[in-house]
Amino acid sequence: MVEAFSKGDLDPIEHALEVYERVQTYDREYNAFISIESIDFILDQAAEAKRRYREGKQRRLEGLLVSVKDNISTSFLPTTAASRMLDGYVPPYNATVVERILREGGIIIGKTNLDEFAMGSTTELSAFFPTKNPWDPARVPGGSSGGSAVALAYGGSDLALGSDTGGSARAPAAYTATVGLKPTYGLVSRYGLIPYANSLEQISPMARSVRDVALLLEAIAGFDPRDATTLRVDEVSLAGTPPLDPRKASICILPDLLEGAEKPIVSAFNRLLGRLESEGARIMEARMSLVEYSLPAYYTIAFSEAASNLARYDGVLYRAKGSSGIWEEYIAQARRRGFGSEVKRRILMGTFALSEGYRDEYYVMATKVRRMIRDEVLSVTRRCMIATPAMPVMPPLLGERVKDPIQLYLMDVYTVIANLSGVPALVQPIDFYEGLPIGIQWIGGKLAERDLVSIGLLVEKLTGLGGVAAVG
Repeated sequence: MVEAFSKGDLDPIEHALEVYERVQTYDREYNAFISIESIDFILDQAAEAKRRYREGKQRRLEGLLVSVKDNISTSFLPTTAASRMLDGYVPPYNATVVERILREGGIIIGKTNLDEFAMGSTTELSAFFPTKNPWDPARVPGGSSGGSAVALAYGGSDLALGSDTGGSARAPAAYTATVGLKPTYGLVSRYGLIPYANSLEQISPMARSVRDVALLLEAIAGFDPRDATTLRVDEVSLAGTPPLDPRKASICILPDLLEGAEKPIVSAFNRLLGRLESEGARIMEARMSLVEYSLPAYYTIAFSEAASNLARYDGVLYRAKGSSGIWEEYIAQARRRGFGSEVKRRILMGTFALSEGYRDEYYVMATKVRRMIRDEVLSVTRRCMIATPAMPVMPPLLGERVKDPIQLYLMDVYTVIANLSGVPALVQPIDFYEGLPIGIQWIGGKLAERDLVSIGLLVEKLTGLGGVAAVG
């Protein structure tokens, strides 16, 4: 698309108008967006992009439309985290990633729906409305970055930002035939991200192809003095990354994890690995003795950090609509009105895990297990790239999983490993079953984003599933 803009084969203004019209047409059914920029502003930005292309002054994302998950701060659109607690809140500043997108010529089209405060795996737990999967509107699109994935899937944006605490960018990618990349912890600034679990989450690029994800990561990655957790790394350069030569691929599978996955997913996973092996890739088994503890360790840490982070919402600075009364009653009323049931559940469980007499038994123990899991993952990824299915189940029907929290949490069994370890992971489509997408996950070592892009390009070459669209 950038090349077409440069050559004059595609007009940025016409493209912006087309994308906006797709949002107006499809979002009534799929509910990807919470708020959308005005068409006049978008067309003004597109006209500026056209002028820059004409003068040869285009920037990296010039004229591309980007949707942004609504837990990432924007000073020009509300940032609600899909919660009544922040309904109507407009931050006084932009997140670092937003500033970098604007600086590179990207046009932010709107803010996308999510599970409230990014706490969920289906994008049904938004305080405003559930998001639906464009491949089958009766099913969930995955979460919590479901709005960003759905906007991509029906063509409502060219690129998207999600966030990923335990798979929140990768689960929606798997369920919508898009691509999601959770970067190495610290590679992308979290300044301006409304926090859920600080030690686990990363803002994550999403797109319809691996090459597009790489382009967006280049634009947003790098050290930020406003985020002390960012790494002091050189500029990330992924342009020109070639597809991996399958004869040089070393891939490890974790057989214990495959036992709980649904049959169509395992079949698609094994078919792709068989194809890679026939092309010369080396496929090995790896054993991780602590992998069964990854989910309880993850949720104990995530809930504890959520309880701490959400303590700031007392209804005074970030005011829930309709709250009144004396001080103690006001705070209780604000939190009761402002938070949804799943957020309340996680606050209560996190508070318990941090409480006197239980902190060492739960939270401290979980952090120790995390360290051991990280050491195992780093040991394995030094000799091979880890491959897992992206999700253990096909996209559930709306309402099917949210009734049972345990079943909801089990959807993250493959994805939380990367967050606990702080390493990058990429999810991309590899097949379809009865019209529904199936994804694969690649987990690499620390700062192995280039390796993930390389194997992702190889898989797209083999499957032909780069740039798939659900409609049109």
